[in-house]
Order: sequence, then structure tokens, then C-alpha cells
Amino acid sequence: MQSRFRVLLFAVARERVGAAEVSVAVDAPATLGAAWSALEAAHPALVPLRPYLRIAVDEAFEDDLSRPLAEGAVLALIPPVSGGDGRVALSHTAIDPAAVEALVAAPDCGGRVSFVGTVRDHTGDHGVVGLEYEAYEPMTLKVFEGLLAQATERWPGVRAAIHHRLGALAVGEVAVVVAVAAPHRAAAFEACRHLIEGLKADAPIFKRERRSDGAVWVGMGP
Repeated sequence: MQSRFRVLLFAVARERVGAAEVSVAVDAPATLGAAWSALEAAHPALVPLRPYLRIAVDEAFEDDLSRPLAEGAVLALIPPVSGGDGRVALSHTAIDPAAVEALVAAPDCGGRVSFVGTVRDHTGDHGVVGLEYEAYEPMTLKVFEGLLAQATERWPGVRAAIHHRLGALAVGEVAVVVAVAAPHRAAAFEACRHLIEGLKADAPIFKRERRSDGAVWVGMGP
């Protein structure tokens, strides 16, 4: 048995799909995560937008993808609103470094620096076949926002963005992008380093290395 839900689309989501409203069918018992997966399968153009979209259920934002959906619930995909520009994000899909860099570009910023962290194939003497990231997501986003506020205060005129990937990643995939723009190059370099070091020190993001001989949580032993 399936349940069908209305999905409202706005701004860039509407443009990518070519419709202001679509419907999605989900096997019962329906959850928000299942509805989102079905929506992406039906409309692949939405996949690159996922890091930037928030989901509302019956006119209230909802972050819990395990939430059951009542029959007749109306979903909405909400792009960044005018009060926010998506400069901090956690993504379960691939991150496009160029898209993150575009968030900080400005005519008055002549220096632009980006750090792109990818999954390497080893740690010390251990071969690595992939990584798995999970996070305490609400707190992580607050840490990101705090780091951006610090950078803005310390280096006036700086614009910055932090996007981090979650879930399973293969060797070579992008795990994190920190992009900074500033009126001058020195501030851009310094702020970028400050942000990535602060992220590594304080953001509650947890990394599990998958090795050919097993898997370990990084920081919990050899």
C-alpha cells in the first residue's frame, strides 16, 4: 500500500523541476526520508540542490528524516531564504567546490582561497578504502556559524562558507570545502586556515575509516 503526498517547490527547486507542485508516492508506513528519496528518484535535478534545501511538513520545518508522515501531509522544499545564503551546510550528497566558492564571491573581494579535503587512500601505514562521517548535526551547524562569525570579526570584509559531507565516501571524494573571499589575499589565507583548524578541533563530526583489514573510529586508537 502506498501513500501519496503533495510537494510544493519554490525558487530554484521549482526552476530545476519545471513545476511548482509535484506528487510523490511512498510505501506505507511513510517517512519523510522515504518521501525525499522517492522525490530525488523521480526528479534527479533536485539531487545537487539537497545541501541547500530545507524541508517543511505542513508549514513547519522538519529535520528528522525518520518522522512518520500522516496521510494528506503537504511537503515543501525550501531553498535558502533572503535572511540566509546557505554558507554552512552538511550534505549527504556530493559537494561541488565551485558551488561553495560561488557563495562567497563578491566584487569587493580580490582574494579567494579554498580548502578542499578529499578522502586519501592511507593513514600512516594503513591502507584506507573509504570513510564514513556522522555528526551531531544541529550542534555542528552552530559551530560552523560561530567560526564564520569569528572570521568576520577578526578579518573585516571576509566572506566564508563551510560545507561538510556526511555518510559513506570513497577514496578521492570531497569530504569538506572551506571557501573564503577577502579584499586582500593575506586575510583570505589566514581566515581559511582558521576555519579548517577550528572545524577539526570543535565540530562534533565523527570519522570512521574503512580499511582492508577492518574499520576504526578515528581518535579511538590505532
